[in-house]
Amino acid sequence: MALACMLLIGPSAPSGFPRHLPADAVRDVVPNRVMTWNLCNPCGSGEQNVGRAADIARFAPQVIGMQEACVRDVEMIRDHLENLYGLVYDVEYGTVLRNRGRCGGWPWSPGGFGQAILSAAPMTDRVNVEYPDGGSEDRGYMAVTTTVDGQRVRVFNTHLAQRSQEAVRARQVDVLAKAVAPHDRAIVLGDFNAVPYSPELTDMWELATDAARECRPSPADTCEPTTDWHLKFDYVFLRGVTARGHRVHPSSYSDHHLLYGDVDTSRSERAGTGATARRGA
Repeated sequence: MALACMLLIGPSAPSGFPRHLPADAVRDVVPNRVMTWNLCNPCGSGEQNVGRAADIARFAPQVIGMQEACVRDVEMIRDHLENLYGLVYDVEYGTVLRNRGRCGGWPWSPGGFGQAILSAAPMTDRVNVEYPDGGSEDRGYMAVTTTVDGQRVRVFNTHLAQRSQEAVRARQVDVLAKAVAPHDRAIVLGDFNAVPYSPELTDMWELATDAARECRPSPADTCEPTTDWHLKFDYVFLRGVTARGHRVHPSSYSDHHLLYGDVDTSRSERAGTGATARRGA
């Protein structure tokens, strides 16, 4: 009888699960697309993770950098992406906190909280660095080497100190920029908690450009907001990589918007652009 019911109504799924692909979902990863997303607000909600997976599936990036990410949430999102949308990602974590209040777990084994990178290609040479001064909460960056647009690229993912802590962020950017500088081809994803013309971002702008070509470190430039409070705090910084386009996608599942960039890794910004494979728009 149970088997007959399953055949009639199909497999069960928790409330909120989509039973079909969204109409605009990409059926395979876009190999030159990289995304950054600060997840947490709220943390630890099963149905929120179903929605987060659906939002990611609409754009299907090759690489995703997540900040304020509970390990448990990332695991759920990754499972949903594979089981519901057929998008398979490897994952590496850059956990800087163990926080039961945010991420659940047991008193003796609270949940991991920090950064994560998901990649459709294998990742190697992971590093996880905690900034010497995190400000009001421990912060850090992680980095991996993986494939984007057919090329090996060093990918960084970071979350800088909170909004009122400019001096702390400046010291953090100094650490991050020194790690990025030796790489001829690098992508830096993250929530920098600072608008583009903030002085503490100077070292990053000297090394890299933003995936949004029109966005520069000047109050006069137009930079699309990436947060619910109408500020750009999230970046896809490109070093030795050419920007081909970007999109900011507001989501009801976080107070930060999804931000992705489509890139050309075959030539640097100074060398111009050139398309050699299927790319996102």
